[in-house]
Amino acid sequence: MSAAPASPSPRPAVTEREARQVAEAAREQDWRKPSFAKELFLGRFRLDLIHPHPMPADQDAQRGEEFLEKLRDFCETKIDSSVIERDAQIPDAVIDGLKELGALGMKIDTKYGGLGLTQVYYNKALALVGSASPAVGALLSAHQSIGVPQPLKLFGTQEQKDTFLPRCARTDISAFLLTEPDVGSDPARLATTAVPDDGGTSRSSGAESGGDYVLDGVKLWTTNGVVADLLVVMARVPKSEGHKGGITAFVVEAASEGITVENRNAFMGLRGLENGVTRFHQVRVPAANRIGPEGAGLKIALTTLNTGRLSLPAMCVGAGKWCLKIAREWSGAREQWGRPVGLHEAVGSKIAFIAATTFALEAVVDLSSQMADEDRNDIRIEAALAKLYGSEMGCLMADELVQIRGGRGFETAESLMARGERGVPAEQILRDLRINRIFEGSTEIMHLLIAREAVDAHLSVAGDLIDPEKSLSDKAKAGANAGVFYAKWLPKLVAGAGQLPRAYGDFHPAGHVDLSGHLRHVERSARKLARSTFYAMSRWQGRMETKQGFLGRIVDIGAELFAMSAACVRAEHLRTTGDHGREAYQLADAFCRQSRVRVDELFARLWTNTDDLDRKVVKGVLSGTYEWLEQGVIDPSGEGPWIADATQPETPKPDVRRRISRG
Repeated sequence: MSAAPASPSPRPAVTEREARQVAEAAREQDWRKPSFAKELFLGRFRLDLIHPHPMPADQDAQRGEEFLEKLRDFCETKIDSSVIERDAQIPDAVIDGLKELGALGMKIDTKYGGLGLTQVYYNKALALVGSASPAVGALLSAHQSIGVPQPLKLFGTQEQKDTFLPRCARTDISAFLLTEPDVGSDPARLATTAVPDDGGTSRSSGAESGGDYVLDGVKLWTTNGVVADLLVVMARVPKSEGHKGGITAFVVEAASEGITVENRNAFMGLRGLENGVTRFHQVRVPAANRIGPEGAGLKIALTTLNTGRLSLPAMCVGAGKWCLKIAREWSGAREQWGRPVGLHEAVGSKIAFIAATTFALEAVVDLSSQMADEDRNDIRIEAALAKLYGSEMGCLMADELVQIRGGRGFETAESLMARGERGVPAEQILRDLRINRIFEGSTEIMHLLIAREAVDAHLSVAGDLIDPEKSLSDKAKAGANAGVFYAKWLPKLVAGAGQLPRAYGDFHPAGHVDLSGHLRHVERSARKLARSTFYAMSRWQGRMETKQGFLGRIVDIGAELFAMSAACVRAEHLRTTGDHGREAYQLADAFCRQSRVRVDELFARLWTNTDDLDRKVVKGVLSGTYEWLEQGVIDPSGEGPWIADATQPETPKPDVRRRISRG
């Protein structure tokens, strides 16, 4: 029997280039299906890929609506958000009730005991339950969007599906464990190891397993990890004879010997979140529990997130709807200077922003979700844009609600009720939503991820030209290929349908505001965006990847154009189905006009900005040049390391894992 390490192996020493190569190897390389967003970044406005708006099948809609009705009743009668906020814990009875309702298996196929909901209705369910309690929404999302069910659905063996999916559908909560104390969005430095023991015996099964892996390491920010029954764990398998090695995914029983939940983390928001620090000390995992081949862990994680990321913007939609409701009711009841505050322009503009943005964000999420269900399009960029845009706009809407409410927005719901007023948790929703700009890829990482996909066509034909390690012959070949590509592509960016006054006339029906002009603006802006990207690549070449400010603005423009397109398509869909069509057109028009102002500003900032100066200031800050500026304050943070030591302590910490009572 081979020996297993008693503590995590030394963290791999990884260069910047090696880290990028690991990330590049993990991303999907091919585009086998069309992508609206990919085409948009290339300057091609493919409205035909999203219009007419795709629709769910009748039976899927009926099943989804029936469940939403049951879930709404449960949320209204069984979930008390104030109790979760006060106790910083979701009651066992609520979790048991969700299990009985089948909410753990919303995305799991009916043949495994799940509800088999579509992505559209799964997201509607998350928006609903997230409005009742964001902590409950986070629990269900982490379990199904990135926990055991989704990677097994995509990459699991039939035996794994038969073994684990029925448990996940009804009784077992799952968690996803990737992040480590010193590893966030740079997984190349992953230190948790899974050492093969090809002749071992699994303690969890008590029988010969045909080989185990022995896990050692520490995982941080394990959402659901404090209460989970099953874990998806990413660990590094050392390369050896018979083992390819690399970062690999495993399903691990949370009750396995050697697993300790060392801490339940507390945050500024989502107080009911069961998020902790989990240590693995010589934990045996049967080889049969490995998901996919060795070395495929990161690819599995990223592919899982392609649709998994839609859960966060879905809950931001729910938050936007609630913010709009409170803003409407409060702004009509509160009077200042003889008029309801909502009729004062300073407040009214905020209400208009919340209403228009909620409409557009719901359009983005529903459109992306329906495209995911139909599986006709590649939505990796659309889902990433939805997550980026939803998390940013959700925070802005909540912040505007707090401002509209004034001092009452800053006051807690408990304090409001104590003095006899309605307990509106405006400050809580702001705190709860803030994590979405960090969860499942921070805004900064999402900018880089989307930018990489947006320039994929360019790198495919011209990447070798800017790669310093490529030979002259490779560069010459790349130059020839690039010449052919750009000779065909660049002329198409000069003119398009956006310059034709009557283009997209279907979006200017009689008796409605005109949306066709907004779509023409999207088409023109898409071509301008593609030209700007090409100019930047020509100017900076290999240094393009360091221009993160520029790339972020490129992505933000693409997000606005996608949202404008989705809003217009949704408005037209609602008009043709007779469901608030006139009002939908008005909201889409308002959103597009607001969005166009932001797009114009972003385009201007592509080339007129302080990026170079900012870099100089940052170097000065980090070198201590401006340390004198910090004088005159007290630092209350105390002593201690910036990053906790992950080695095995001499005295094991107590296990704070929470066992959910069976009600």
